[in-house]
Amino acid sequence: MPRLVIATAVGPAWADLDRVAGPGLLVIGHGAGGSVDAPDLIAVRDACLDAGISVARVTQPYRVAGKKAPPTAATLDTAWADVVRSLGRRKNLKELAFAFGGRSAGARVACRAAARSTVRPAPVAVVALAFPVHPPGRPERSRMEELNAVPMPTLVVQGLSDPFGLPVRAPGRTVAAVPGDHSLKASAAKVGELVADWLRQTFAALAVPD
Repeated sequence: MPRLVIATAVGPAWADLDRVAGPGLLVIGHGAGGSVDAPDLIAVRDACLDAGISVARVTQPYRVAGKKAPPTAATLDTAWADVVRSLGRRKNLKELAFAFGGRSAGARVACRAAARSTVRPAPVAVVALAFPVHPPGRPERSRMEELNAVPMPTLVVQGLSDPFGLPVRAPGRTVAAVPGDHSLKASAAKVGELVADWLRQTFAALAVPD
């Protein structure tokens, strides 16, 4: 597994790339204070590789620099766009269909990027793990507009006891609720299975002529 060091406008980022033969690449980011070695992200990586889906786990520049508190949304989004652009230019990746993903704050980054036409390569799908619908105990501070703005098929995997809320299903959006809280540790293997199966079907549908 190569760790790519990718220059962005806000500092170097890492992309831990696992490449397998298959039609798609999942580019997935970590939570606000976490890492790409979170149990659910590792489970997703392993299940996707078994399903013939390549995975790039992206570490944001602030985490590369050893900081725990995330910067502004604009800074996160800039780094993400630069990483995606760099991956899309790599010879062994540029022919793949991209999916964007993330857990918690990383899911918000993926959704915002997917909603912007300037981020290239554009994703064909979005995977949101533990999407933080609202701060705990503050349902009036909803972040659903970020999820609602995603124009492509989206899978949300959420813990049934997640204090950050549970998104509702909508056209083009699948919501899978699993036992556990915001960490998704209790159902990590199931999370990986759900994501891999959904992405496999999504990528396969692209190859079917209209």
